[in-house]
Amino acid sequence: MRAVCLLTCAAVLALAPAARADPARDAILADYLAQAKAADAGFAGFAPERGETLFRSRQGGGKPDTPACTTCHTEKPSAVGENIRTGKAIEPMAVSTNPKRFTNADDVEKWFGRNCREVLGRECTAPEKGDFIAFMATQ
Repeated sequence: MRAVCLLTCAAVLALAPAARADPARDAILADYLAQAKAADAGFAGFAPERGETLFRSRQGGGKPDTPACTTCHTEKPSAVGENIRTGKAIEPMAVSTNPKRFTNADDVEKWFGRNCREVLGRECTAPEKGDFIAFMATQ
């Protein structure tokens, strides 16, 4: 099963020639893939297009001042964002600009936890997290 997960994650990253493969990111994606398949045996894999939709769409369930990921992270994932409450800079989300992005599992979970609750008003699912990372790996 793990080999299948790693092959699927490698295939996602192959979609993005600008993205640098990283074993830590691949492991995070493999974990999300295993979670997604455990919840839905028919899950076919991550899709950068769904990740882009999640990133760019205005949501209705979260905090009113953070209706979309782009509120703080800008429309361009390769750009530096800004926390709207503190004014603190946020490093780019795009893997091509920020190769260490999505390589620390604890940080990834921390920020998905915080940001999904603020934007969506709930936790993100494993497929949403994988799709999001797959999209950022193409940027």
